[in-house]
Amino acid sequence: MKQPKIKRPPTIDDDTAQDAKPFAGERAAQLVPQRRLAGPMPWVIAIMVALTVIAAAGGLALRNMASSAQAELAGGATVQILEASPQDRERQAVAAQRVLEAHPAVASVRRVPDAELDALLEPWLGVGVGAGADSEAVPVPALIDVTLRRNVTEPTLNRLRAILSDPAPDARIDAQSSWLAPIFSAIQSLKWLAAVLVLLLGLTSAAAVWLAARSALGANGDTIEIVHLLGGTDGQIARIFERALGFDATLGGAAGLALGLGAVLVLGNQFADLGAGISTGGGLGWLDWMLIALIPLAGVVIAMLTARISVLTTLRRML
Repeated sequence: MKQPKIKRPPTIDDDTAQDAKPFAGERAAQLVPQRRLAGPMPWVIAIMVALTVIAAAGGLALRNMASSAQAELAGGATVQILEASPQDRERQAVAAQRVLEAHPAVASVRRVPDAELDALLEPWLGVGVGAGADSEAVPVPALIDVTLRRNVTEPTLNRLRAILSDPAPDARIDAQSSWLAPIFSAIQSLKWLAAVLVLLLGLTSAAAVWLAARSALGANGDTIEIVHLLGGTDGQIARIFERALGFDATLGGAAGLALGLGAVLVLGNQFADLGAGISTGGGLGWLDWMLIALIPLAGVVIAMLTARISVLTTLRRML
Protein backbone atom coordinates (compact mmCIF):
# COMPACT_ATOMS: atom_id res chain seq x y z
CA MET A 1 0.00 0.00 0.00
CA LYS A 2 1.36 3.41 -0.94
CA GLN A 3 2.31 5.51 2.05
CA PRO A 4 0.51 8.87 2.33
CA LYS A 5 2.57 11.97 1.72
CA ILE A 6 2.64 14.07 4.89
CA LYS A 7 2.72 17.80 4.44
CA ARG A 8 4.82 20.09 6.52
CA PRO A 9 2.95 21.76 9.39
CA PRO A 10 1.87 25.35 8.76
CA THR A 11 3.92 28.10 10.29
CA ILE A 12 2.41 29.90 13.25
CA ASP A 13 3.31 33.20 14.89
CA ASP A 14 5.03 33.44 18.27
CA ASP A 15 1.88 34.46 20.21
CA THR A 16 -0.02 31.40 18.99
CA ALA A 17 2.92 29.11 19.79
CA GLN A 18 3.09 30.41 23.35
CA ASP A 19 -0.63 29.72 23.94
CA ALA A 20 -0.50 26.20 22.43
CA LYS A 21 -0.18 23.22 24.74
CA PRO A 22 2.59 20.70 23.96
CA PHE A 23 1.59 17.56 22.06
CA ALA A 24 2.57 14.98 24.64
CA GLY A 25 1.38 12.83 27.52
CA GLU A 26 -1.93 10.99 27.80
CA ARG A 27 -3.71 13.46 25.52
CA ALA A 28 -1.31 12.71 22.66
CA ALA A 29 -1.52 8.96 23.25
CA GLN A 30 -5.32 9.07 22.92
CA LEU A 31 -5.13 10.91 19.62
CA VAL A 32 -3.43 7.98 17.87
CA PRO A 33 -5.49 4.78 18.43
CA GLN A 34 -3.51 2.01 20.13
CA ARG A 35 -5.88 -0.92 19.73
CA ARG A 36 -3.93 -2.37 16.86
CA LEU A 37 -0.74 -2.38 18.92
CA ALA A 38 -2.19 -4.86 21.40
CA GLY A 39 -3.53 -8.11 19.99
CA PRO A 40 -0.92 -10.84 19.57
CA MET A 41 2.17 -8.71 20.30
CA PRO A 42 2.30 -9.37 24.10
CA TRP A 43 1.96 -13.10 23.46
CA VAL A 44 4.71 -13.07 20.84
CA ILE A 45 7.03 -11.30 23.27
CA ALA A 46 6.00 -13.69 26.07
CA ILE A 47 6.95 -16.71 23.95
CA MET A 48 10.26 -15.14 22.95
CA VAL A 49 11.12 -14.24 26.56
CA ALA A 50 10.18 -17.72 27.81
CA LEU A 51 12.39 -19.39 25.20
CA THR A 52 15.21 -16.96 25.97
CA VAL A 53 14.95 -17.71 29.71
CA ILE A 54 15.11 -21.46 29.06
CA ALA A 55 18.07 -21.11 26.67
CA ALA A 56 19.95 -18.75 29.01
CA ALA A 57 19.33 -20.98 32.05
CA GLY A 58 20.54 -24.01 30.11
CA GLY A 59 23.70 -22.23 29.00
CA LEU A 60 24.45 -20.99 32.54
CA ALA A 61 23.82 -24.45 34.00
CA LEU A 62 26.18 -26.03 31.46
CA ARG A 63 28.83 -23.45 32.29
CA ASN A 64 28.51 -24.16 36.02
CA MET A 65 28.53 -27.90 35.40
CA ALA A 66 31.74 -27.77 33.37
CA SER A 67 33.46 -25.40 35.81
CA SER A 68 32.54 -27.54 38.81
CA ALA A 69 33.66 -30.79 37.17
CA GLN A 70 36.93 -29.29 35.93
CA ALA A 71 37.70 -27.83 39.34
CA GLU A 72 36.95 -31.16 41.03
CA LEU A 73 39.05 -33.18 38.58
CA ALA A 74 41.89 -30.68 38.18
CA GLY A 75 44.02 -32.39 40.83
CA GLY A 76 42.75 -35.93 40.32
CA ALA A 77 44.54 -38.91 38.83
CA THR A 78 43.74 -42.61 38.58
CA VAL A 79 46.18 -45.49 38.86
CA GLN A 80 45.22 -48.80 37.22
CA ILE A 81 47.06 -52.05 37.93
CA LEU A 82 46.71 -53.95 34.65
CA GLU A 83 47.67 -57.42 35.82
CA ALA A 84 45.67 -60.57 35.06
CA SER A 85 46.89 -62.55 38.09
CA PRO A 86 44.85 -61.66 41.20
CA GLN A 87 47.81 -62.25 43.53
CA ASP A 88 50.25 -60.09 41.54
CA ARG A 89 47.58 -57.43 41.01
CA GLU A 90 46.92 -57.18 44.72
CA ARG A 91 50.62 -57.09 45.56
CA GLN A 92 51.31 -54.28 43.10
CA ALA A 93 48.24 -52.34 44.24
CA VAL A 94 49.39 -52.43 47.88
CA ALA A 95 52.93 -51.40 46.91
CA ALA A 96 51.70 -48.59 44.66
CA GLN A 97 49.41 -47.24 47.37
CA ARG A 98 52.27 -47.22 49.87
CA VAL A 99 54.61 -45.36 47.49
CA LEU A 100 51.99 -42.79 46.52
CA GLU A 101 51.08 -42.03 50.14
CA ALA A 102 54.72 -41.18 50.84
CA HIS A 103 55.12 -38.82 47.87
CA PRO A 104 55.05 -35.09 48.80
CA ALA A 105 53.00 -34.09 45.74
CA VAL A 106 50.12 -36.41 46.72
CA ALA A 107 47.42 -35.07 49.03
CA SER A 108 45.37 -38.27 49.42
CA VAL A 109 45.19 -41.82 48.12
CA ARG A 110 42.14 -44.10 48.07
CA ARG A 111 42.04 -47.71 46.93
CA VAL A 112 38.71 -48.35 45.23
CA PRO A 113 37.16 -51.41 46.95
CA ASP A 114 36.48 -54.47 44.81
CA ALA A 115 32.83 -54.43 45.90
CA GLU A 116 32.46 -50.91 44.54
CA LEU A 117 34.00 -51.95 41.23
CA ASP A 118 31.65 -54.93 41.06
CA ALA A 119 28.65 -52.66 41.57
CA LEU A 120 29.84 -50.37 38.79
CA LEU A 121 30.48 -53.19 36.34
CA GLU A 122 27.45 -55.33 37.14
CA PRO A 123 25.04 -53.50 34.77
CA TRP A 124 27.51 -54.02 31.91
CA LEU A 125 29.17 -57.36 32.61
CA GLY A 126 26.52 -59.09 34.67
CA VAL A 127 26.53 -60.62 38.16
CA GLY A 128 29.60 -62.61 39.17
CA VAL A 129 32.01 -60.90 36.78
CA GLY A 130 34.17 -58.22 38.34
CA ALA A 131 37.14 -57.34 40.49
CA GLY A 132 35.93 -59.42 43.42
CA ALA A 133 34.62 -62.39 41.45
CA ASP A 134 36.27 -65.77 41.46
CA SER A 135 36.15 -66.05 37.69
CA GLU A 136 38.97 -64.29 35.86
CA ALA A 137 37.39 -64.52 32.42
CA VAL A 138 37.23 -60.73 32.43
CA PRO A 139 40.09 -59.51 34.65
CA VAL A 140 39.34 -56.08 36.12
CA PRO A 141 42.29 -53.85 37.04
CA ALA A 142 42.77 -52.56 40.56
CA LEU A 143 41.99 -48.84 40.81
CA ILE A 144 43.55 -46.21 43.05
CA ASP A 145 42.18 -42.66 43.21
CA VAL A 146 44.92 -40.09 43.72
CA THR A 147 44.41 -36.43 44.66
CA LEU A 148 47.40 -34.14 44.12
CA ARG A 149 48.12 -30.98 46.04
CA ARG A 150 48.14 -29.01 42.78
CA ASN A 151 46.60 -29.36 39.35
CA VAL A 152 47.68 -32.39 37.37
CA THR A 153 50.42 -31.68 34.84
CA GLU A 154 52.27 -33.97 32.49
CA PRO A 155 55.63 -33.55 34.31
CA THR A 156 53.96 -34.53 37.59
CA LEU A 157 52.43 -37.62 35.97
CA ASN A 158 55.81 -38.56 34.53
CA ARG A 159 57.42 -38.35 37.99
CA LEU A 160 54.70 -40.56 39.46
CA ARG A 161 55.12 -43.07 36.63
CA ALA A 162 58.83 -43.20 37.36
CA ILE A 163 58.41 -43.96 41.07
CA LEU A 164 55.75 -46.61 40.30
CA SER A 165 57.76 -48.41 37.64
CA ASP A 166 59.67 -50.57 40.15
CA PRO A 167 57.04 -51.51 42.82
CA ALA A 168 54.17 -51.71 40.30
CA PRO A 169 55.46 -52.31 36.76
CA ASP A 170 51.94 -52.93 35.46
CA ALA A 171 50.61 -49.61 36.81
CA ARG A 172 49.14 -47.04 34.48
CA ILE A 173 48.42 -43.49 35.71
CA ASP A 174 46.21 -40.96 33.92
CA ALA A 175 44.67 -37.60 34.74
CA GLN A 176 40.98 -37.94 35.51
CA SER A 177 40.15 -34.82 33.48
CA SER A 178 41.53 -36.44 30.32
CA TRP A 179 38.79 -39.09 30.44
CA LEU A 180 36.11 -36.42 30.32
CA ALA A 181 37.74 -34.21 27.69
CA PRO A 182 35.19 -35.20 24.99
CA ILE A 183 32.35 -34.41 27.40
CA PHE A 184 33.83 -31.01 28.24
CA SER A 185 34.18 -30.30 24.52
CA ALA A 186 30.53 -31.19 23.92
CA ILE A 187 29.44 -29.00 26.86
CA GLN A 188 31.44 -26.10 25.42
CA SER A 189 29.65 -26.51 22.08
CA LEU A 190 26.26 -26.57 23.83
CA LYS A 191 27.16 -23.38 25.72
CA TRP A 192 27.89 -21.56 22.46
CA LEU A 193 24.70 -22.98 20.96
CA ALA A 194 22.70 -21.56 23.87
CA ALA A 195 24.37 -18.15 23.42
CA VAL A 196 23.58 -18.11 19.70
CA LEU A 197 19.99 -19.13 20.43
CA VAL A 198 19.60 -16.25 22.90
CA LEU A 199 20.95 -13.83 20.27
CA LEU A 200 18.62 -15.17 17.57
CA LEU A 201 15.60 -14.90 19.87
CA GLY A 202 16.52 -11.29 20.63
CA LEU A 203 16.77 -10.48 16.92
CA THR A 204 13.46 -12.24 16.26
CA SER A 205 11.76 -10.20 18.98
CA ALA A 206 13.15 -6.99 17.49
CA ALA A 207 11.89 -8.00 14.04
CA ALA A 208 8.40 -8.72 15.43
CA VAL A 209 8.28 -5.29 17.10
CA TRP A 210 9.52 -3.65 13.89
CA LEU A 211 6.70 -5.22 11.87
CA ALA A 212 4.09 -4.32 14.52
CA ALA A 213 5.21 -0.69 14.57
CA ARG A 214 5.13 -0.38 10.77
CA SER A 215 1.69 -2.00 10.67
CA ALA A 216 0.41 0.42 13.30
CA LEU A 217 1.84 3.37 11.37
CA GLY A 218 0.11 2.24 8.18
CA ALA A 219 -3.20 1.79 9.99
CA ASN A 220 -2.98 5.26 11.57
CA GLY A 221 -1.54 7.10 8.57
CA ASP A 222 -4.39 9.61 8.23
CA THR A 223 -4.33 10.46 11.94
CA ILE A 224 -0.58 10.88 11.90
CA GLU A 225 -0.86 13.29 8.95
CA ILE A 226 -3.32 15.41 10.93
CA VAL A 227 -1.00 15.36 13.93
CA HIS A 228 1.80 16.62 11.71
CA LEU A 229 -0.40 19.40 10.37
CA LEU A 230 -1.24 20.39 13.95
CA GLY A 231 2.47 20.74 14.77
CA GLY A 232 3.35 17.31 16.14
CA THR A 233 6.95 16.30 15.54
CA ASP A 234 8.32 12.92 14.52
CA GLY A 235 9.82 12.44 17.97
CA GLN A 236 6.48 13.10 19.69
CA ILE A 237 4.68 10.63 17.45
CA ALA A 238 7.42 8.05 17.93
CA ARG A 239 7.08 8.32 21.71
CA ILE A 240 3.38 7.38 21.43
CA PHE A 241 4.14 4.10 19.65
CA GLU A 242 7.21 3.53 21.82
CA ARG A 243 5.05 3.83 24.93
CA ALA A 244 2.39 1.44 23.60
CA LEU A 245 4.87 -1.24 22.51
CA GLY A 246 6.77 -0.81 25.77
CA PHE A 247 3.57 -1.58 27.67
CA ASP A 248 2.98 -4.66 25.53
CA ALA A 249 6.59 -5.77 26.05
CA THR A 250 6.25 -5.37 29.83
CA LEU A 251 3.14 -7.56 29.96
CA GLY A 252 4.63 -10.12 27.62
CA GLY A 253 7.98 -10.11 29.44
CA ALA A 254 6.34 -10.76 32.82
CA ALA A 255 4.29 -13.63 31.40
CA GLY A 256 7.28 -15.05 29.53
CA LEU A 257 9.47 -14.88 32.64
CA ALA A 258 6.87 -16.83 34.63
CA LEU A 259 6.56 -19.49 31.92
CA GLY A 260 10.31 -19.76 31.46
CA LEU A 261 11.03 -20.05 35.19
CA GLY A 262 8.37 -22.74 35.51
CA ALA A 263 10.02 -24.77 32.75
CA VAL A 264 13.49 -24.23 34.26
CA LEU A 265 12.34 -25.43 37.69
CA VAL A 266 10.72 -28.55 36.22
CA LEU A 267 13.88 -29.39 34.24
CA GLY A 268 16.03 -28.67 37.28
CA ASN A 269 14.06 -31.16 39.36
CA GLN A 270 14.46 -33.78 36.64
CA PHE A 271 18.26 -33.38 36.63
CA ALA A 272 18.35 -33.28 40.44
CA ASP A 273 16.80 -36.76 40.48
CA LEU A 274 19.96 -38.11 38.84
CA GLY A 275 21.56 -37.69 42.25
CA ALA A 276 25.24 -37.93 41.31
CA GLY A 277 27.77 -37.55 38.58
CA ILE A 278 28.78 -34.57 36.53
CA SER A 279 25.25 -33.13 36.55
CA THR A 280 25.42 -32.30 40.27
CA GLY A 281 27.48 -29.17 39.59
CA GLY A 282 24.94 -27.66 37.19
CA GLY A 283 22.90 -25.68 39.72
CA LEU A 284 22.22 -21.98 39.20
CA GLY A 285 23.69 -19.43 41.62
CA TRP A 286 22.22 -16.12 42.74
CA LEU A 287 24.15 -14.25 40.04
CA ASP A 288 22.70 -16.59 37.39
CA TRP A 289 19.16 -15.92 38.65
CA MET A 290 19.81 -12.18 38.52
CA LEU A 291 20.93 -12.43 34.90
CA ILE A 292 17.82 -14.44 34.05
CA ALA A 293 15.60 -11.87 35.79
CA LEU A 294 17.13 -9.14 33.59
CA ILE A 295 15.94 -10.85 30.40
CA PRO A 296 12.40 -9.33 30.45
CA LEU A 297 13.89 -5.89 31.15
CA ALA A 298 16.21 -6.32 28.20
CA GLY A 299 13.17 -7.32 26.11
CA VAL A 300 11.35 -4.11 27.06
CA VAL A 301 14.39 -2.00 26.18
CA ILE A 302 14.81 -3.76 22.83
CA ALA A 303 11.10 -3.35 22.04
CA MET A 304 11.05 0.36 22.84
CA LEU A 305 14.26 1.13 20.95
CA THR A 306 13.12 -0.91 17.95
CA ALA A 307 9.73 0.81 17.95
CA ARG A 308 11.31 4.25 18.09
CA ILE A 309 13.82 3.55 15.32
CA SER A 310 11.15 1.93 13.14
CA VAL A 311 8.66 4.78 13.58
CA LEU A 312 11.22 7.52 12.98
CA THR A 313 12.57 5.76 9.88
CA THR A 314 9.08 5.25 8.43
CA LEU A 315 7.98 8.81 9.21
CA ARG A 316 10.96 10.28 7.38
CA ARG A 317 10.01 8.25 4.31
CA MET A 318 6.40 9.44 4.55
CA LEU A 319 7.37 13.10 4.43
